[in-house]
Amino acid sequence: MISRTFVIKNNAGLHIKPAALLCTEAMKYQSSVTLSFGNTVTNAKSVINVLSACVKCNDSITLTCEGADEQEAMENLGKLIAEGLGE
Repeated sequence: MISRTFVIKNNAGLHIKPAALLCTEAMKYQSSVTLSFGNTVTNAKSVINVLSACVKCNDSITLTCEGADEQEAMENLGKLIAEGLGE
């Protein structure tokens, strides 16, 4: 299991487009991927769950990947977030 914290830089936070991109990438991996924000821990493979976390610009989230391809999942998800989730 590996965890890493990221700061969301998208002006509108994790609204539908970046949330969908994050979930689409997370679904590519066998590993479980969870997103933690505040007191919320949610399945990062579900757009509805990611949207319900209400992550805003400059909020810190923690992604946790656990499974056979956890390292690859974290690397690619981190890259996607660093690049602004399509924005």
